[in-house]
Formats: sequence, structure tokens, C-alpha cells
Amino acid sequence: MTRNNDSRARTVDANLHDALDPSDPYAREQQTFPQLDDEEIERLRPYGCVEHYGQGDILFSRGDRGVDFLLVLSGAIEIFELDTENVPHVFALHTARQFSGELDLFNDRMVLVGGRAAEPSELLRISRSQFYRMMSTEQAISDKIMRALILRRTGVINHEQAGVTVFAEDNEGEALRIRRFLERNGYPNHLLPADGSPEAERFASSHCIDMSRLPVVVSPRQAVLYQPSNPELADQLGLTEHLEKDEVYDLVVVGAGPSGLSATVYAASESLNTLVIEVEAPGGQAGTSSKIENYLGFPVGISGQALAGRAWIQAQKFGARFAVSRAASRLDCSTRPFAIHIADECSVTARAIVIASGATYRTLDLPNYSQYEGQGIHYAATAMEAQLCTGEDVVVVGGGNSSGQAAVFLSRHARHVYMLVRNDTLAETMSDYLIQRIEDSSAISVHTATELTALDGDRFLKQVSWQKRGQASPETHEIRNVFVMIGAVPNTDWLGGCLQLDKEGFVLTGAAVNGSQPSSPFTSSIEGIFAVGDVRSGSVKRVASGVGEGSVCVQHVHSYLNDSTD
Repeated sequence: MTRNNDSRARTVDANLHDALDPSDPYAREQQTFPQLDDEEIERLRPYGCVEHYGQGDILFSRGDRGVDFLLVLSGAIEIFELDTENVPHVFALHTARQFSGELDLFNDRMVLVGGRAAEPSELLRISRSQFYRMMSTEQAISDKIMRALILRRTGVINHEQAGVTVFAEDNEGEALRIRRFLERNGYPNHLLPADGSPEAERFASSHCIDMSRLPVVVSPRQAVLYQPSNPELADQLGLTEHLEKDEVYDLVVVGAGPSGLSATVYAASESLNTLVIEVEAPGGQAGTSSKIENYLGFPVGISGQALAGRAWIQAQKFGARFAVSRAASRLDCSTRPFAIHIADECSVTARAIVIASGATYRTLDLPNYSQYEGQGIHYAATAMEAQLCTGEDVVVVGGGNSSGQAAVFLSRHARHVYMLVRNDTLAETMSDYLIQRIEDSSAISVHTATELTALDGDRFLKQVSWQKRGQASPETHEIRNVFVMIGAVPNTDWLGGCLQLDKEGFVLTGAAVNGSQPSSPFTSSIEGIFAVGDVRSGSVKRVASGVGEGSVCVQHVHSYLNDSTD
């Protein structure tokens, strides 16, 4: 931790420091809590103004939006979280030459922590607009600040600080959905099992929790949310940014999967006023992948969530805005600029649109199927789901790369993984490196020409049956977790007949539109509306191709916008 001549100037809580793992962001003091040198401080002075504060003065509070960047010239800033009793707890201290803030400096979300002057202090305050300007012009300082902000957010997530408590029964499907939403949006949370323990009883009693309405989310601001939907969570926790009703965006990107994030990064970095509408979290389906091993530049692989998180931060660095947990419900293409209605609550207008809304998971046509969604049936294989499968047998349904990656990942946690594949071989649908890895694993068995036939249990899934083609009768196993990865259907219902679609509902683009030759291979049947990634008819369903389409498409967006203003 930071130690100046003043022995109390430890950057992180002393008790926490003693238990730090070397890989923990809080252990990487020089990167997570760097000190700026004299030259760097002088370079920052023109961007802000010097202010003075007395001991105990509140600089910002949890729940504030648009908090400024504060550089300590002298004195110190205490960073505190609120516990579930709304009592402040100081867990970090920024001393002279250090600065406050974390990733919420790049968006308009509610901040997670409070800050106050630990003693009489002189601070350089840099407003949001000047902060963005500084980050784009002072490259060396920008890199140091960006690295610190990322590591700080990682630290509060890893240590479950400054977040919310999810109070729920073990393996409860709604609790999994809530925690998955929070984690994919980079929001710290702590699971407290409602298991009758003394801690659980005290928590329920102190918050007057109705045990018949679990799961419940309790925030440090004492909000108690029973079985909240994703939009309710986003609104209550400040994940939703305010949208100006009369603002006309240069570009609205619908969907924050790899293609949408790529388009957003390139558009925002080229000074287009860009808004992203995303129904759940950055990353799309790719964001649920436990590991992507064939993406260029990551020889040891990267999780879909980590890749999406980096792109999301990158886009915000360039000024892109995100409307998270909001679905595009209708496109009005009869007006210029175009209008997109969001969940029937409001609408936004844009001079150009990139449709990157991807696809929705396909489901199996089986009795009781919907009953067990989230209660044993999963569509993602991440560390959260893997915790449910430790030492147990699991089933993975599907023969594509996503199912192969899931099987390999789960085999490290489960006792055995049964892969059920409809086709006679994996060769036509899965990459060779994954096939070889699966064949080499004693913890994975592949059952080709086989389909899931029955699901049974009570509140939770407990038993599954499958049958091989030509087999006289199905075989039944005691299995509580099934991962269904059988492809997806395009998310195009919201287009409302505006655009030409192929017979499966994917957006037609380029020469496929009435045999014409539009200005771009990504242009839909309406100039100014583009489609990229999985939602586009004929696209290659790969992360790398989606990223490529999103980046190249922005060039054509520029051409369209320039032509439309001539």
C-alpha cells in the first residue's frame, strides 16, 4: 500500500492489505493508486481549478452522477462505502499526487462510493468535459489514469465492496439471473444465502425482509428490491444513463455484442455522437462465453465478458453513451432523422443506425422446459454456473464452438460432461482444435445422433433423459444442470416491417437487397440503416468477423452522413 512519510497514508484498508493476493489489483499499488510527478501535475493544472476543503467536507456521495476528477495537491481524500446499515467505512485513502475516481468517470451512472476530505486539503478539480479533453490530449497521463480506473473497479468487484447484497436461496434461478446481470455490467455484489444461519436471520430481521418474496436485492442506500427485473435493477442502482429527449445522435447502435461494440468504438473515436441501446449487458452472446481461444491476439484465450468489458470501457473513453437494460421496441423509418422507440418508454432519434441486435438463444421443445429455465437449464457457461456443477455430472446440448468451449470449461469443475449432438459428427460444426481437446478429455463424452427427450424434477431440475437415433428406449440420469447451446434466432421483431429480411428473419444487406448495389455491403434496404454481425443475413457467426464488420461499417456511416448533409 502507499506509504509516504505519513505512516497512516495507506491506500487501502490495512486489514484488507494483509490478506491480499499478489494478483489482486489492490496489491498492484503503483498501478492502481499511482502518484503523478511534478511535470504531470503541471500539465493537468490548465484543465481544472484549485479548490480548498476542510476536514470532513463531503466531496461526492454514493448515488451522485457526473462526479468530477479530483487530484490531491495537498491533504488527502478518504474513499468510503456504506454498509447495509448505511454506516460509512473508509477503505481507501488518496494522498498528495494521487487522484480520485474509477470507471464511472466515463459515464453518467451513479457512483458507488463517497469521498470526503480527510484533513484540510487542496485539490485540483477537473470537470467532466475537461476530463474527456485531457484524456484525449495527454496520452501518457491518460494511459496511467485509465489503467488505475480499470484496476480500481476490478478491486471493488473482487472484494465485493461498495455493491449490493443479493439475499436468496441456494441455486435459485432468479438470483442467478440477477447476479449475472450485475456481474456482466461490472457492478459489485455479494450473495448472502438465505439458509437460516445466524447471519441470514440477522440480515432478514434488520431489513424486515418478507421471506416469501425472495430473492431480494438490498443496496447500501437501504433500497430493498423484491425479485427485481433487469430494468428495475438498472434504474434503482443507477446503471441507466439519462437520455436527452431532444438530442439527435449522429449514430445509434442497437446491440452491444462484438459487432456493435466495434462499430461504437470506431464511431466514437472518430467524433460521431454515438448512443448504444443494449437490452442486457455489453458482449451479447459472446459475453457469456467462458473462453474464446481463436480470437486474434489472445494466444491463451480470453473470456467473452473480459473482451466485452474492455471494448465497453474503450467506447466510453471516446465518449460513447450506453442505454443498458433497455430494448429497442420499434423502429420508425418513415421520418428523418430515424426514430427508435425504447421499451415503449421513450424514443431517440439518429441520423444513422447500425443494427447489431444479434440473436436470441434457441430453446428445446420439451415438456417442462420453461419451468426449469434458470432452475437447471442454462445458456451460458461462466464461473458462476460452474460453481453449481462442482463434482456433479452435467449435460451440454449442441455441436458448435460455443458448446465445445462450454464442455471444456465445465470439465474442469464437473465430475463428467455429457455432450449431446444431433448430427453424426462434430467435424462440420466445430473447430478442429476443440474437437481434439474434447476427444483427449476423459471428463467429456460425446453422444452423436442423440437428443434430449425429457426433463424432470420438482422446483429444480433433477433428472434428464436422452435417446440415440435408432436406440429402442431413452436412458435416464440424475443430472441437475443442462447447458443448451443450439444456436439462435435473429432479434429483428422490433424492426416493424421497415427493412427487408430473409426467410429466417435476418436483415438483408448489400447486393442481396433486391439484387441492387447499395452504397455499402452493410447497407439495408434503407440508406442510412446498416446491419452487422449475427443479425445480418449471410454473416459469418464468429467474434472476429463481427468485430471486423462493425469497424468497416463505420466508414460507410461516415460516407452516408457526409452525403446526406451536402
